[in-house]
Amino acid sequence: MSRPNDLTHRLASEGAVALAATFVFTPLASGAPFVLSPQLASRVHVGSSAACELLLSDASVSRRHAALELNGDGVRVTDLSSTNGTWVNGLRIHDATLRGGEIVQFGAVAVRVELGQAVDVPSMTSAVRFGKLVGGSDSMRRIYPLLERLAASHVPVLIEGETGTGKEVAAESLHDASPRASGPFVVFDCTTVPANLIESALFGHEKGAFTGATSARMGVFEQAHGGTLFIDEIGDLDVLLQARLLRAIERMEVQRVGSVHWRKVDVRVMSATRRDLEREIQEGRFRDDLFFRLAVARVELPPLRVRAGDVELLARYFSRRFGGVDIDLTHDFLTRLSSYSWPGNVRQLANVIAQRIALGDLAPSHAVARSATVPPPSPSFAPAALAPRDLVEEVIAGGLCFQVARERVVADFEHRYTEAILAKHSGNVSRAAAASGIARRYFYVLRSRSTPKA
Repeated sequence: MSRPNDLTHRLASEGAVALAATFVFTPLASGAPFVLSPQLASRVHVGSSAACELLLSDASVSRRHAALELNGDGVRVTDLSSTNGTWVNGLRIHDATLRGGEIVQFGAVAVRVELGQAVDVPSMTSAVRFGKLVGGSDSMRRIYPLLERLAASHVPVLIEGETGTGKEVAAESLHDASPRASGPFVVFDCTTVPANLIESALFGHEKGAFTGATSARMGVFEQAHGGTLFIDEIGDLDVLLQARLLRAIERMEVQRVGSVHWRKVDVRVMSATRRDLEREIQEGRFRDDLFFRLAVARVELPPLRVRAGDVELLARYFSRRFGGVDIDLTHDFLTRLSSYSWPGNVRQLANVIAQRIALGDLAPSHAVARSATVPPPSPSFAPAALAPRDLVEEVIAGGLCFQVARERVVADFEHRYTEAILAKHSGNVSRAAAASGIARRYFYVLRSRSTPKA
């Protein structure tokens, strides 16, 4: 059987450069074959959830078990922290490349992988941006055609990705390219509104509905009438409010707090999350019916660390946006930027460029780490010009007594460690504590006592 590279060379020699290989996944016990084709989304999911493209209805398979992605070498399979693991030819893997002929087990379900027939695929777009979303890497250019199709539709869209990858920018770009562009684009962040005010913020309230309600107020659904409502960090919404949100989306009507009347609205709903909603459903923190209503279409934004070439492109884009000139971005500086892992993704890079433009070499190095949602895992991974000054050196230079100095250093370590391990496990405290080797209760203690006070 031909390997992908062999097939690519043969097709290219025949002049059929628009052809690409497919891979067929066939369950050994029962089930229809699944064909992974370049015509599908750049990343598809395997699991027991009906939202997965390769659906395996078995108790040993997690709701979102693994991800599959075509690349130049074959199929990249990535285990998504599944309960029972992903195995290739008897070896448990986290990340592996398949070239055809393997037996892959998702939990207890065995699947044979075979190289399929070549298919004709359209050439990848040459665009380096979609609206305000900028990126010229292959992983971004695969997304743009999907965004163009979604912009022309009215279906709900769920945008997934790590913190700082540009989920709100993607949603706004979809709105701007849609038939609703002349209408409002309203953002509601589930993490910034106090729990006791979320219902009022979503649906509005009448005068006197509660203490402090001195006048009637529209909620974000009414504010977004005729346009788009973007609900950010939907995975953080309290489960008790999810039923009301589901009803509002299904029936397109809302009831203000303190009112007996229902108001019709015309809103396209987009949402975003940094969390794994499939796991949140499995653990009882998110309603599956709301998930299916929100995820009619799904877009997954890749982290900056896998977007080859985009760091320099984005650095120049942000430099122009912040009023800088090319001389601000020296070759040495850009090289160091490109070698960094960017745990805070595009948001962190934008902050670094803003500081560079404003302060040049005088930019405080410690502010770079704190501008990221997640501090760098180790100073050795940071570009030299961005590396934070050694905290121990600063503490010693400050002339503090031994006890106070040690507490400062330990608190900084605990803060950076807990935030980094939380980010690695998508904010799930139980998994982060288990990976740290400490009890969940003590993990909470560490996190609370090391969080910088305002």
